[in-house]
Amino acid sequence: MIPAMTERQLLAEREPGRYSRTLAVLNDYVTLTKPPIILLLLITAAGGMFLAAKGIPPLPLLGLVWAGGALASAGANAINHQLDRDIDLVMSRTRLRPVADQRITPAKALIFGILLNILAFLVLATWVNLLAAALTLSATLFYVFVYTLWLKRSTPQNIVIGGAAGAIPPLVGWAAVTGGLDLPAVYLFAIVFFWTPPHFWALSLLIQQDYERAGIPMLPVVATREYTTLNIFLYSLVLVGITAVFAASPAVHGIYLLAALVLGGVFLALAWGLKVDSTRKRARTLYLFSLLYLALLFVSLMVDTLVPI
Repeated sequence: MIPAMTERQLLAEREPGRYSRTLAVLNDYVTLTKPPIILLLLITAAGGMFLAAKGIPPLPLLGLVWAGGALASAGANAINHQLDRDIDLVMSRTRLRPVADQRITPAKALIFGILLNILAFLVLATWVNLLAAALTLSATLFYVFVYTLWLKRSTPQNIVIGGAAGAIPPLVGWAAVTGGLDLPAVYLFAIVFFWTPPHFWALSLLIQQDYERAGIPMLPVVATREYTTLNIFLYSLVLVGITAVFAASPAVHGIYLLAALVLGGVFLALAWGLKVDSTRKRARTLYLFSLLYLALLFVSLMVDTLVPI
């Protein structure tokens, strides 16, 4: 009798393209979900949970919130691929996305996204609580219908208002632990909300020509570079101000305060440098640091709950 491993090897030799095609399709479906975005959202959700629990939340609950949040975010991103396939096709950064490149049909991407969100709602409503499930669903609906279908193509304030969708995960994390919403959770929402414009406008400066070709009215497309960098700096000021005000609340302690001041100082320095000299290099540096900034700020918040000094 031929061993099982040998049988699989023989099958692979007979059909050398079968497994590579399957892996390619799986990779395309993973691409639809935009994994790097999901990771950052899960970090902010965990921050809300740690803060609400004043320490490490119950690990099964953390796993369920992460599972539900990842499914919902993945589903929303898949729907975004389906809805934005026309503009993705004319942007060099996105023209090879699975739907735009016709490797996955729009119908399949839409069904995939809807099913993931249904599953996310069931997971959260069944094993966490209804408020967490409703907040997560509201984030998807806002991202799809308010941002993607309406704001993105109609106003340069698209990312300002639309950023509310990405700011909901900390609320979900807080609600998962407490069953309600309180002022510290609102602070976390505000931090992510005001972080979004400078983060995204820095990226927009890098791919401005893409947005121009696609007819998307991102701020650098409809305004001068100087006006865009001024707004980046002003929103950065508000962001760092909110983190400082939150640091004065009894909800957090010394580690968060130190992180907020240090990270905020670097953020402001980079935003001011971009305002003074709006080169692509400075825009890229601010964009990349903004990703690190949000992750480290929320990680410091989690550590702060464990070592309240």
